[in-house]
Amino acid sequence: MGVFLESLIESFKLIFYLDKEVLSITLLSFKVSLTAVILASLIAIPLALLISNKVFGAKKILISIIHTGMALPPVVVGLIVYMFLSRNGLLGYLDLLYTPKAMIIAQIIIVFPIIIGISLSALNSVKKKIRETAITLGATKFQYAMKTIKEAKQGIVTAVITAFGRAIGEVGAIIIVGGNIRFHTRALTTAIVLETRRGEFAIAMALGIILIGLAFLINFTLTHIQQKKVELWTYSK
Repeated sequence: MGVFLESLIESFKLIFYLDKEVLSITLLSFKVSLTAVILASLIAIPLALLISNKVFGAKKILISIIHTGMALPPVVVGLIVYMFLSRNGLLGYLDLLYTPKAMIIAQIIIVFPIIIGISLSALNSVKKKIRETAITLGATKFQYAMKTIKEAKQGIVTAVITAFGRAIGEVGAIIIVGGNIRFHTRALTTAIVLETRRGEFAIAMALGIILIGLAFLINFTLTHIQQKKVELWTYSK
């Protein structure tokens, strides 16, 4: 118990005094995860809208594949990306392995199905009457798309925040393609694993506290969004 309290006190000191290594690790995690989620969202949300509005034979199969992708094991993603980016891989000439860019690529693959899956559910929940009204009023395809997205915005925001939470807490893929290199590719989760193995519990706990704080912030935001959605629905009734 003494070691735990001592490590806990020391961890708060590291956070309070903005320890160089703790700050570097935290900023890198933010940069990698945020970039991955933004890039994935730019493709996933329009694609979800397209799938929602189109009727085609393989739609159910495609949705099943998307839902399967939401549970894709990060270590498998890391392995696949590693094989592509390694020296003998298809994209080895880009020299991206063990860089933050490789970590971003891996996280894009992980969060993409999450964003598209949750966004698709939100878009499908938009009432058919609203869609028909927009068309009746002579809305262009772009206006129609924006109206649909506006009606489903709570669900889409939930998708993006959920994806960020998954990305920031992921360890399997980024440790494989990033290499956990100090001041270069060391993220919150990979650093916690390393420092715990080394017996450096103070820094591991400091990083853990930051990660828990982020998880709380993400869950608080999600709850707030869901409550707003319920309030709006109640008011509209």
